[in-house]
Amino acid sequence: QVQLVESGGGLVQAGGSVTLSCVASGRTFDSYGMGWFRQAARKEREFVAYINWNGENTYYADSVKGRFTISRENAKNTMFLLMNTLKPEDTALYYCARHDGSTYSSAQSYDIWGQGTQVTVSA
Repeated sequence: QVQLVESGGGLVQAGGSVTLSCVASGRTFDSYGMGWFRQAARKEREFVAYINWNGENTYYADSVKGRFTISRENAKNTMFLLMNTLKPEDTALYYCARHDGSTYSSAQSYDIWGQGTQVTVSA
């Protein structure tokens, strides 16, 4: 069974940067697209970014476009999310997930999820 483990979250000041990592167990990591989602307190989970299996195609939510960069290193079964120019509204629990459906921005299209890593941005 594939498992996903996120790391790299923490407390950062507004305008700062953080890099999240997502490590996958198993040998099928490079067969799937992957995504990042986030969920703020009292809000629904929302799409952040997607990367296809070989990293050639990426998509972002409008709210993070130009500030966040998704990437992956298949040889290490790892995906990253570089988050720059952070804002207090980026505060959330960030999840990585394996894409196994159609619409890349819908949580319904992802079948395996990590436990999440908290990012808190102070004003």
